[in-house]
Amino acid sequence: MEQVTITIESPERAKPLLRAAIRNQVKLLEHGIERTRARLITFEKQYGVKSDEFLRRFQSGEMAETLELIDWRMEIEAMRLLQGEW
Repeated sequence: MEQVTITIESPERAKPLLRAAIRNQVKLLEHGIERTRARLITFEKQYGVKSDEFLRRFQSGEMAETLELIDWRMEIEAMRLLQGEW
């Protein structure tokens, strides 16, 4: 995890800026999660299988490594990363 250290003379003046920055990061994460969830749902509807089942089949070699299926796998990984940040 990255860490940033800021030294300021007036902590009270920095609080609103920090709150705004945190709110902005939360919104970005929420947007990323919503977008990724929508993509996963699209794949699940298109292929008629849930993402966890797809991933099991894909990793076992039951499904071909097409660009679209690789994209689906990457969306699953993106969701895991985003939820880890959340």
